[in-house]
Amino acid sequence: MKYDVCVIGSGAGAGPVIYELSKEGYKVVVLEKGPWFKTEDFAKDEMVATRRSVYTPNLRDERHVLVKKEKDGKYWSKSTYSSGKDFWNGSAIGGSSNFMSAYFHRLKPVDFKLLSEFGPIEGANVTDWPISYEELEPYYAKTEKIVGVSGTVSKHSFLEPRSTPDFPYPPLAENIFAKWLDKGAERLNYELFPTPRGIISKQKDERQSCFYSNYCGSYGCSSDAKSSSRVALINDALATGNCTVLPNSKVYHLETDGKGRIVKANYYDHDGTRQAIEARIFVVAAQAVETSRLLLMSKNEEFPNGLANNAGQVGKNIVFSGGGVGSGQLFFDDLSEEDASQLNTPGLFINRASQQWYVIDDPDFGPRMKGGTIDFVSEHANGVTKAIRQKYDGSGNLVFGSDLKSKLKAYFTEQRKLKYEIFVDWLPNDKCFVELDDEVTDKWGDPVAKVWLGYHEHDLKVGRYIAEKAEALFKEIGMKHVSTGISGSVSPNLQAGGCRFGNDPQTSVLDKNCRAHEVDNLYVTDGSFMPTGGSVTYTFTIYANSFRVAESIIASLKSQA
Repeated sequence: MKYDVCVIGSGAGAGPVIYELSKEGYKVVVLEKGPWFKTEDFAKDEMVATRRSVYTPNLRDERHVLVKKEKDGKYWSKSTYSSGKDFWNGSAIGGSSNFMSAYFHRLKPVDFKLLSEFGPIEGANVTDWPISYEELEPYYAKTEKIVGVSGTVSKHSFLEPRSTPDFPYPPLAENIFAKWLDKGAERLNYELFPTPRGIISKQKDERQSCFYSNYCGSYGCSSDAKSSSRVALINDALATGNCTVLPNSKVYHLETDGKGRIVKANYYDHDGTRQAIEARIFVVAAQAVETSRLLLMSKNEEFPNGLANNAGQVGKNIVFSGGGVGSGQLFFDDLSEEDASQLNTPGLFINRASQQWYVIDDPDFGPRMKGGTIDFVSEHANGVTKAIRQKYDGSGNLVFGSDLKSKLKAYFTEQRKLKYEIFVDWLPNDKCFVELDDEVTDKWGDPVAKVWLGYHEHDLKVGRYIAEKAEALFKEIGMKHVSTGISGSVSPNLQAGGCRFGNDPQTSVLDKNCRAHEVDNLYVTDGSFMPTGGSVTYTFTIYANSFRVAESIIASLKSQA
């Protein structure tokens, strides 16, 4: 069967395209490398969710090669199978959106014009977007309604313009710690606001509201409240009868006709047998690193350096998220019995953020520059992970026996650790990119992605400035052992770039509608399109942009009719 659209991947970048095209009556086929987990398959089992390769590929079969610069200036290169550092995120129908924490901040108007607003930064490939915030805004609003976002709009200095007065779902239930943050912020003249979340707080069709299970990020949702691509979009697409989903289908080559058009997606099915799908339009949304890898693997005489890569831009300017994490502790002995009990209530969200320093205009710090976001969060509920961290004493020595038991008891019963996450722009640079590895292959014999993880020192400077503000608030409300770690380390669940969009085919892979400059029936709709990432998590923007691009694809199909 020849389909209208073949979508490769099924996460946040794929879901809106699958949803919109299926509802419009077009025949859509989805090729997803991972399995098809259903809601009933998701249990709150730490060993399954975070300590075993159940929702991600086994590193023996599929891996990456990571390249980092050490302190001595030399580069360290090792496969994730050798190092044990898993660089996968979520590999399943719905992609990593099944396992997100779902902090849904919009980008700001300033994020679309960093070069114009702040000028060039030496060593960084900063550029303006080919679209404006105003062009994307209606699709943020559409995502809030269709995918489901909870919260309440609260005025603050960097609140973005909105076409709707509030979120469609009320805020999630909050821990008392949120109120303590509010009071401390008022004393420090800080601006805090409720964090919007891609988690619904009341029932929507077949989706139930949040169960407040205490296990959210990294876990599949057992109530379908989390607004994953799977439950929010693909299920509805399947109900149209126009959508076919093929799990365990790993695409390895996109075949062209010699005239700049893709004619087939070649893939391995669940048995490892080579298969092919024909379609009129192909949409790649395999997450940034793997999307670049697929295009680079799709070489032929027409594209000797990889599909849509005759200008050499595929895989370049990968971005992650700059910043870091900080924490502090509150000890129950320092609180009233009632306050301690409320603080220790599991499952309730903190849901506070600050964007007071989204742009830093502080002469004592330097010229006006882009800043970032602080999200205040709970320590992750994973018990095994918490316990492992208690195995050392203050001097770095292993603790055994009764001493370890006492240390564990104190940690789990006498205090609560709260955290903040700092998000600043990861500046695109020439030392952060994806290529194919010359030696390491996956279980099918295909070259794996070699990911160079170079960061820009500017990111650390901005991150430390904002971290000082978060530390001050934690200390203001009486928290102890407050500390922050700002570094150039990367998190694989926050990746974008590699196929940036733009108006110049020599410096970008995609046009403003995310169609490849060199391949007129290829679209890329995951975070790969982003030239810069902003100072928030990417999923919300990926959803919104995918809804926007879906309209362009529909218009293209109608013009071909």
